[in-house]
Amino acid sequence: MFLPFFETLRAARIPVSLREYLSFLEGVSRGLVTYDVDGFYYLARAAMVKDERHMDRFDQCFAHAFGGLEQITPEQVLEAAEIPPEWLEKLAEKHLTPEERAEIKALGGFDKLMETLRERLREQEGRHQGGNKWIGTAGTSPFGAYGYNPEGVRIGQAESRHRRAVKVWDKREFRDFAGDVELGTRNIKVALKRLRQWARDGAAEELDLDGTIRATAEQGWLDVKTRPERRNAVKVILFLDVGGSMDDHIKVVEELFSAARAEFKHLEHYYFHNCLYESVWRDNRRRWTEQIPTHEVMNTYGSDYKCIFVGDAAMSPYEIAFAGGANEHWNEEAGQVWLERARTQWPDHLWINPTPEKLWGYTQSIGMIREIFEGRMVPMTLEGLDRGMRELGR
Repeated sequence: MFLPFFETLRAARIPVSLREYLSFLEGVSRGLVTYDVDGFYYLARAAMVKDERHMDRFDQCFAHAFGGLEQITPEQVLEAAEIPPEWLEKLAEKHLTPEERAEIKALGGFDKLMETLRERLREQEGRHQGGNKWIGTAGTSPFGAYGYNPEGVRIGQAESRHRRAVKVWDKREFRDFAGDVELGTRNIKVALKRLRQWARDGAAEELDLDGTIRATAEQGWLDVKTRPERRNAVKVILFLDVGGSMDDHIKVVEELFSAARAEFKHLEHYYFHNCLYESVWRDNRRRWTEQIPTHEVMNTYGSDYKCIFVGDAAMSPYEIAFAGGANEHWNEEAGQVWLERARTQWPDHLWINPTPEKLWGYTQSIGMIREIFEGRMVPMTLEGLDRGMRELGR
């Protein structure tokens, strides 16, 4: 029964190993989720999905293997041997109130419900709208679509409305976790976690359980040990492009900045426009009066910092290649010179581009920045950030 499900996951390029599949089977064989539809779903997902990027595809595969009842005929619904009736009965008991179960009891339980449906399929001709008996839509019959009944069987409806149908397997909770979509703050945090490097510092206030057990066993009495709390030791300096074409990406850059502040204890940030030049700033409202020399920034933060540039790299090629090419001031040195200095100062560096990667080839300046960064440019997608964090974490 479960082998086609495993093959479906592999066909969808979800990296499920044979060991993980066997662990899932072991959990089922030991009765961890007997008669519990939700438990079965979560057991399968916990055992066979290692990365949140694959959760949406997993939900689709799960619905394909065990559900998809909206796309088949009512007769097939009734004959679906893959779904044990006991599971559906237990699910009904789990989610229905005593009053709702009393309504079901009036029909004689699940078996009576299925028997009644078969009879009505034979008796009914054509489509029925409303009412409380025939199979149709917008009514209170236990069978049909776009209506309500506490123990209904949904037929011919594209989605759940009351979440009360017994045969609902297609709940998708992670639709935004595809690898090629723009990110929200939560998704970005997931990707940034790959850059974590843990260190213990500060006061010894956290219980060291393993150390306490070991010391107690050695001493013969309770010997409580403590240790400093683990903290993210990665240091990040963030350069953010603002203004001009970056106005189209304000929301996603704000989310990236918010996620980075939450993930990294040691985070410094500066703003620039289009390309890095001799000065940067921290406050966009005072960018002309409170600029900070770029040399000063480079002398302040050591080479142990991870340097991340965020920008669409869309500008005139002159702004990168020539002195005086900047569009807002006269730059004594070309932007490329300053970018090379930044790469030398911070060997672990990366450029994150919010422009979709498929469009990069249409902008000359993007190609120039990629060449300067020796290919270390990634799109602002979950897959792109994951790739970038792996690069920085080497």
